[in-house]
Amino acid sequence: MPFVQFVENTGPLFYPLALCSLLASTVTIERIFALRRSRVLPREIVEVVGAVHPGRDLSLAIEVCRRNPGIFADVIRLGLEQSQEPWEVVRDSLMDAGRQKTPLLERHLVWLQTIAQAAPLLGLLGTVLGMMRMFQSISVSGLGDPQALSSGISEAMITTALGLAIGIPTLVAYNVLSAKSETLIGEMEAHASHLVQQLRSWDATKDRP
Repeated sequence: MPFVQFVENTGPLFYPLALCSLLASTVTIERIFALRRSRVLPREIVEVVGAVHPGRDLSLAIEVCRRNPGIFADVIRLGLEQSQEPWEVVRDSLMDAGRQKTPLLERHLVWLQTIAQAAPLLGLLGTVLGMMRMFQSISVSGLGDPQALSSGISEAMITTALGLAIGIPTLVAYNVLSAKSETLIGEMEAHASHLVQQLRSWDATKDRP
């Protein structure tokens, strides 16, 4: 089927459905690159957290975080810069920073969720419009105009199929990317908790007579 004829058969809802498809594809590709483990949890920063021990100079670790800016690095750097404070203060600072930074990992995912729900509904709307068009042609010319009937049926079926073809992959992408962001957030929290435990043991060492 030629593209122009396909657009004509789809009806006026082709354009919002095409916009949904373009937006969903753009967000999915952007999130795939943004949620790469090597980008969110750089190996250098993970090694910095593992190398933190009571009494060790942290200036090099702080510098490594500065050279590798990112969500995880910024949170860890904040904790390292406050290492001289009581561990409770560091814990609260890391929690606050995490609440501010981690939503960036879920940025734009709401668009995928919205498109996954809206695209099939737009397809259903196209079905209703196509059926209305078909019944209108029947009321005007009766059942003797097969072209008008086929046009209405075509619009109804194509928009339904197109809405599902957009909505189903978008829903899958949303679930996969949401699960990946939650996994990365959980790993960030685990590393931050490890840092707090190390600083807590440092406080215990300092308070020991």
